Amino acid sequence: MAFDLKLMVADKIQEMTESATIRMAQKARELASKGVNVISLSLGEPDFDTPEHIKEAAIDGLHKGMTKYTPVSGTMELKNAIIRKMKRDSQLEYQPNQIVISNGAKQSIFNLCTAIIDPGDEVVVFAPYWVSYYEIIKFCYGSPVIVSAGIEKDFKVSAEQVAAAITDKTRMVIFSSPCNPTGSVFTKEELTAIAEVIKKHDNIVVVSDEIYEYINFQGHHASIASVEGMQERTAVVNGFSKGFSMTGWRLGFMAGPAWLASACDKVQGQVTSGAASFSQHAAAIGLDSDMSPTFEMTKAFKQRRDLVIERLKSIPGLIVNNPQGAFYVFPDVSYYFGKTDGVNTIQNADDFAEVMLAEAHVGTVSGSAFGADQCIRISYAASEADLIEAIDRLKNCLSKFH
Repeated sequence: MAFDLKLMVADKIQEMTESATIRMAQKARELASKGVNVISLSLGEPDFDTPEHIKEAAIDGLHKGMTKYTPVSGTMELKNAIIRKMKRDSQLEYQPNQIVISNGAKQSIFNLCTAIIDPGDEVVVFAPYWVSYYEIIKFCYGSPVIVSAGIEKDFKVSAEQVAAAITDKTRMVIFSSPCNPTGSVFTKEELTAIAEVIKKHDNIVVVSDEIYEYINFQGHHASIASVEGMQERTAVVNGFSKGFSMTGWRLGFMAGPAWLASACDKVQGQVTSGAASFSQHAAAIGLDSDMSPTFEMTKAFKQRRDLVIERLKSIPGLIVNNPQGAFYVFPDVSYYFGKTDGVNTIQNADDFAEVMLAEAHVGTVSGSAFGADQCIRISYAASEADLIEAIDRLKNCLSKFH
């Protein structure tokens, strides 16, 4: 009997779940390749182009010879721009040795988990959560401890829930605000209450994912790092993909205590080394230049949110809240569980997403991937025409289920 080389794949990789957002986007592309008119609302990617002045800065950097390796933790030009940005937007003071620039915010989170988590350590994860948190923690042999809040609470975990989840094995608390997948935004008061719980424990690091910072409809962004006593125990993760529509540039960063930045630098030095030189130059220009393109994108996203919510509420049985940031809605679709159109039966959110893609030709993502198996994620990073058409399709399709 021939040896099966597939058995050589490490157990931790075999046990890893494929990203649901990427899987559903791929399924939508496959269906579209067969000539089907698919509207994909599955990926978290702005449909706007990168602002022209940022693209021109990258071109200028190339012409100036910015084509060489960069320091592992990032160029001083971009670090200083990030320091100015953190002071300007969050009133937080950092030094260059507290910043690590990575190939996307996802790498920053991977660096942090690798640097902090030992086998058996527990990580408190606010649910609904971004799909990769759970898998990265498992990859680092940590134990995710899921703390959930439903749509009736705008998906926002309370300080009391956090307190109940912490044990002597807890090493990290991780969450996003504005949140992917729900769009929920924690207020300064809510974050302060959570911070008061965490400050009672000396061995816990907070990872605050703020990648959607600028796509915030309720006013000023609040960072838990700005709560008194929290900056020294918080790693702020951010980047350029969402607020600057720079997804393909693969550029993110963490800002945190110097000892933690040093550990992340060490991890990154053995994995990818530094991010692209001309990308960092362009990002620095973006942070220090006119922010009006970012604010115009946010204005457009808010208009789309209002449009999507209004139309989703016309679909019988859906429960929809009013998210205050990001570009997602996360409706509860459990009303349709157990219902059939005579051919397809919807038993759970996975079935719902699969049937809507197959029958309505609309790509969404099941909430089970985000730790909320009664919901689906809909990205409204698409044109208003496509959003109107997509929700009309969902409504027509669901009208057949009884």
